[in-house]
Amino acid sequence: MLALTGVTKTYGDGAGRVTALDDVSLHVEAGGFVAVRGPSGSGKSTLLNIIGLLDKPDAGDVSLGGERVVLAGRAEAARLRNRLIGFVFQSFQLLPRLTAWENVALPLFHRGVGRDERRAKALAALDKVGLSDRAAHRPDALSGGQRQRVALARALVGEPALVLADEPTGSLDSVSAAAALNLLRDVNVRLGVTIVMVTHDREAAARCDRTINIRDGRVAGEAA
Repeated sequence: MLALTGVTKTYGDGAGRVTALDDVSLHVEAGGFVAVRGPSGSGKSTLLNIIGLLDKPDAGDVSLGGERVVLAGRAEAARLRNRLIGFVFQSFQLLPRLTAWENVALPLFHRGVGRDERRAKALAALDKVGLSDRAAHRPDALSGGQRQRVALARALVGEPALVLADEPTGSLDSVSAAAALNLLRDVNVRLGVTIVMVTHDREAAARCDRTINIRDGRVAGEAA
């Protein structure tokens, strides 16, 4: 499903040059649930941005679903993101003026899907995460755990092959965090969606099939 080979990424020039990723290679099988852990500044976010086609490596190769994507231009990268990848963020990134279902439907809007079909698919996605009764609520009327479930429904509505979760439990209390992890695992097992989750939380990482440790921009080890 996902393969990185010799990926290197640097920022800045001269004395201010920083190597965010240094010759990183990893492989995630289809249907896997993988945690990426490491201290702040270790390169986790850069890795997620490159996997998510939000940034390009300076060197190395990236493949998604058997498709080499490292050379994709901006428009092609956007098309691939919309077709292959769902994103879940720590800060939820829901638009405050839109209802839950309208937020969930946004990826479909960018695909040119009509309003009635968008609404039907968004409501079905909200039902999968147990929030069909909150479809007409705006984010400020939802709890943190409910907002995270809306964000997960938005990530799933386009039926992606890969979900990238960036600290998905970082803004949640322990009960909501456990519920969010249960939902991610359920999506992974029941729908076969591959998940790569960046987390500082050792307990959250323990819920995954594998943990890849990143330190100083390099893969520092892996645990099953």
